[in-house]
Amino acid sequence: MRKKSIIPMLLSLFTAPVVMAQLQPEIQYFRYNDQRGLNVFETPKTDTVGFDGVKVRVGGDFALQFQSISHSNGSDTIDLVDLGSNFNLPTANLNLDVQLHDGVRMHLRTYLSSKHHEEAWVKGGYIQFDRLNFIKTDFLKGFMDVATIKIGMDDFSYGDAVFRRSDNARAIYNPFVGNYIMDSFTTEAFGEVTIQKNGFLGVFGITNGKLNQSVVVTDITENMPSFYAKVGYDDEVATDLRVRLTGSIYVNTGKSTGTSLYGGDRAGSRYYNIMATSDEASDFDGRFNPRFNKLRAIQINPFVKYRGLEFFGVYEIAENSEGLGSGMYTQLGAELIYRFGVNEKVYIGGRYNSVTGNDIDIAADKEIQRLNVGLGWFLTNNVLAKLEYVNQTYSGDGWNASRFQEGEFNGVMLEAVISF
Repeated sequence: MRKKSIIPMLLSLFTAPVVMAQLQPEIQYFRYNDQRGLNVFETPKTDTVGFDGVKVRVGGDFALQFQSISHSNGSDTIDLVDLGSNFNLPTANLNLDVQLHDGVRMHLRTYLSSKHHEEAWVKGGYIQFDRLNFIKTDFLKGFMDVATIKIGMDDFSYGDAVFRRSDNARAIYNPFVGNYIMDSFTTEAFGEVTIQKNGFLGVFGITNGKLNQSVVVTDITENMPSFYAKVGYDDEVATDLRVRLTGSIYVNTGKSTGTSLYGGDRAGSRYYNIMATSDEASDFDGRFNPRFNKLRAIQINPFVKYRGLEFFGVYEIAENSEGLGSGMYTQLGAELIYRFGVNEKVYIGGRYNSVTGNDIDIAADKEIQRLNVGLGWFLTNNVLAKLEYVNQTYSGDGWNASRFQEGEFNGVMLEAVISF
């Protein structure tokens, strides 16, 4: 009897997200947290959901990886820890999306468990305005028909890679396990306006430039704003052919607050314990943060989808100010994915990613290269299984005398994702 009683419990565990997804209310101007949200960037201005009162959509994300990776370096004096094959700590998010008024909604995400923080804590949130009827019916209707206003403490619309990345346990949009090496993601106090009309789009935003909020000004912090903008075009230019091209810029005006753009994901990287020694390790290893105190970054992203075949690219430059030693890093990324089967439930693809540059003009160059090859299967709209092979190498004299000298890690990752 005790064995039989376990079966219903297991069934309820795996079917609960599906049931929750079916019971959730429809809300306006919303990106679905499942397969339907793939290749959605800005939330569209078209809306077929009427407003009939406050609605609360409770969602969640769960992700678990099995890791079988080995690593090595070329140092004669720095030994890396031994790695075996096992499961990583599961990660989880709690999502609240609330329809507050006609054209007004709120988003809040809490990390219940992550690599960098095992305890629960609020990642961030925002309020989004697509109509201003709470002021007056059809107030600024002509403007709001093409505009979206977001205000909050959350990630923001610099670059397009932010729309395809894994956000802790929300890995449903990412065709691979890891994010890009220079992962342009941070949570800062921000406000932004997005304009979309006839395929053309523009974004302008301002942040306070800080990952950790404080009104105190010291020698190592400043209260200076950062600015970002994006322009682009996104439309179906022919039958089954969608083309998108955007360019983004982020400018940090302070002298000590530019380090968070590539170091603001406090959940940690997806590859666990790689390139670690017994004395030195980081929850963010596998990624790279230039740590430029005064930063200017530019990212260009092409996206093309023809039927089941899609290409996504990244060309990015991150520069330090001349007064702080200059230095520059260039990131290249290219993904080619083919989705097939009923409703494109299955996909296969590859990603190449590289970062090259130096910390200051007179410093030696550093280079990181990564190759991902993988496949995935959407068992349902809300359940995704991924299998990938990853290989990452470190080269250049800038890594000498460090644990990354002539470093490499490679192996297989299996990831299971549930999002609703």
